[in-house]
Amino acid sequence: MKKDFLWGGAIAAHQVEGAWDAEGKGISIADVMTAGSKDKARKITDGVIEGEYYPNHEGIDFYHHYKEDVKMFAEMGFKCLRTSLAWTRIFPNGDETKPNEAGLKFYDDLFDELLKYDIEPVITLSHFEMPYHLVKEYGGWRNRKLIDFFVHFSDTVMRRYKDKVKYWLTFNEINNQRILDNPIYGWTNSGVLYKDNEDKLEVMYQAAHYQFVASALVVKKAKDINPAFQVGCVLAATPNYPLTSDPNDILLAQQEDENQLFFTDVQVRGHYSQKVLKIWENSGYSIDVTKQDVIDLSAGTVDFIGVTYYLSNTVSIRPEAKRLNDKLLGSDVLVENPLAETTEWGWTIDPKGLRYYLNLLANRYELPIFIVENGFGYADKFENGSIHDKERIEYLTEHINQMQLAIEEDGVEVIGYTVWGCIDPISFTTGEMLKRYGFIYVDRDNDGKGSLKRYKKDSFYWYRELIASNGLVMD
Repeated sequence: MKKDFLWGGAIAAHQVEGAWDAEGKGISIADVMTAGSKDKARKITDGVIEGEYYPNHEGIDFYHHYKEDVKMFAEMGFKCLRTSLAWTRIFPNGDETKPNEAGLKFYDDLFDELLKYDIEPVITLSHFEMPYHLVKEYGGWRNRKLIDFFVHFSDTVMRRYKDKVKYWLTFNEINNQRILDNPIYGWTNSGVLYKDNEDKLEVMYQAAHYQFVASALVVKKAKDINPAFQVGCVLAATPNYPLTSDPNDILLAQQEDENQLFFTDVQVRGHYSQKVLKIWENSGYSIDVTKQDVIDLSAGTVDFIGVTYYLSNTVSIRPEAKRLNDKLLGSDVLVENPLAETTEWGWTIDPKGLRYYLNLLANRYELPIFIVENGFGYADKFENGSIHDKERIEYLTEHINQMQLAIEEDGVEVIGYTVWGCIDPISFTTGEMLKRYGFIYVDRDNDGKGSLKRYKKDSFYWYRELIASNGLVMD
């Protein structure tokens, strides 16, 4: 591995910070999502309703514990930490002219704490936490006005932190909104809840277009503010395998990949493919795309691709295939992969899929890749102050080995690797604490009870050795 390889961890503001209404912070879309489980979907409520439990309101109270937590990250040897900015700490409603100074100062202090230990901040501008007011007042990303609000927010923070942050990401996992049958994705990506009898796909394309334009404008502004800035997009990378050699299965897998890569195509290439334009034409879609939008998309392409990788999918049209009927992924083409193990949450464990997809992206785009999330959700057992998370170590070892093969044997340019939920966060999909990811255990349960005390898992010491050896310790 190169000496400047960015080993580290990843979290998101809405899943860890808590302090949901502290020091002028406004309500975000994450603040109106109740707790759920692998069998029960999270509810999206109309505002904060008394008597409902919202796990993101407290998170793991990183807001008040960040110095302690960053010190532990430093002890592991982190070279970087990927986190996000809570938009509502900076602009509580999202449409203000002047920012909330208390919110800006919190991130100044956080970044100073990271830099004290030579930990590079890697910052996502929008990670499922847009202002709730922008949804109620403007309809979320259905509305072109959101472009100006997002650009103003981004310009404000990039100028404020221009000497503290080099790596920026615009929209987290922007492609997840292509999963139309589960409302959590349209909500968290775009602040969109689909209406009865409307064409969800057309609405999704329109919201995504406005985000593409906003992202491109932010890239352009970033280069004006600090030419050394590196700005990336984020792809939820999930390879789709055909179950059989039936040409129909192969075409289906190809189509599912194309649906996913559509988003990265635009942000990397700066224009829409002829295939997408033909889909719009054949479907009778009237997407609001101006001549200036076309110019802006072309001028604001990203510098690198951020990748989140957890699992692979297998798809088939064949009637004998065993359907997953996964409530989270919400697709009726997904089937069981008979050759892959799964986690207790039903996610496939597929380390080689990471190498496969890194090669796919490298060959398609020829840009640097940053693995900004990879992790193992598991119900860790807390026993006498210890957490022996052997399964997590095995999972991460296998995935890092495949990343290294992609780099050393395939020539893929990977600039960094951050393990998701390096300190146990609230689960995005279910709102649980039971589904843990971190190297650091947080004493909190699914009901929000616990001391919030931090404990080091076995994986903490394993990852510390791995970083110290720059990836050579792989036991």
